[in-house]
Amino acid sequence: MNTLAAELQTYFGGFARSQRDLSDHTIAAYRDTWRMLITFLADKTGTRPERIDIEDVNAENIAAFLDYLEHDRGNSVATRNARLSGIRAVLAHAMPRQLDHAAMLSRALSIPAKRHPKPMLEYLTIDESDALTAAPDRTTWTGRRDHALFALAIQTGLRISELCSLTCTDIHLGAAASVTCTGKGRRTRATPLTSTTTAIMTGYLAERRSRPGEALFCGPRGQQLSRDALEHRLHVHVDTAVVDCASLADKHVTMHTLRHTAAMNLLAGGVDISVIALWLGHQRTQSTDAYLHADMSVKQAAIDRTRPGDTKPGIYRPEPDILAWLATL
Repeated sequence: MNTLAAELQTYFGGFARSQRDLSDHTIAAYRDTWRMLITFLADKTGTRPERIDIEDVNAENIAAFLDYLEHDRGNSVATRNARLSGIRAVLAHAMPRQLDHAAMLSRALSIPAKRHPKPMLEYLTIDESDALTAAPDRTTWTGRRDHALFALAIQTGLRISELCSLTCTDIHLGAAASVTCTGKGRRTRATPLTSTTTAIMTGYLAERRSRPGEALFCGPRGQQLSRDALEHRLHVHVDTAVVDCASLADKHVTMHTLRHTAAMNLLAGGVDISVIALWLGHQRTQSTDAYLHADMSVKQAAIDRTRPGDTKPGIYRPEPDILAWLATL
């Protein structure tokens, strides 16, 4: 076993879970990054993958790998940066024990994330949301499940990973209905449910409890649905909803779009941005500021409060003869 293999086993075999407490999704993403990197380096150097060692993971080869992701595989800049994070995590952990390669590792760790323009957030209007939730065929079990899934997602704004991990015990019905989930950073939060969502979930849970498994939104044998399965079901129903709501055809709708929709609905209702950040489970309110940029009504209100274009600049000074001025009113 060479040095790189030992460091990878040390990181993924214990450190990632016991010390960093990374989620299964993050560990899987980092693992896939290293599998692709080692395969890329093996092809580039003509070496067997098991012979790729730590000196091969230098700044030049990492930069070439990142260019390969972006230009050959067609990955977005965001994906490129996420892969870079996975590489950095392992190298930063290895550096204190690899002093002979400290200079090389420092150069590799100094590769910056690539800056890129962030697109405007895409979200659904009320009519589009209604068309999507009405699309599933509720005469079937999967249709009733998907209807409940979309209604919960649009109202609560849960992440796709949070929706996948929900169990039946995470839904609390009654006078103060809510859903509890554990999101990014192991932060647990409870999100209240509206009366409409509560009614939908009450009916769904009554049927769900007769099926095996604990996952709230389950597959045919009671197993937890994967992220890909949720996205697939969404795309199926978007195609159906387009018939009644043509504007959906112009939008790239994902499960994260439903999260954006929940946030925009709260913003349109006059909810403060800091409360929306708590609602969505954001650690910083800066993450929520993007919704202010996406809401044109907020910008229109700002324009409406500005002075007319023909107003003369300067400090207001009252008329010297106040009686004469009042007479002109």
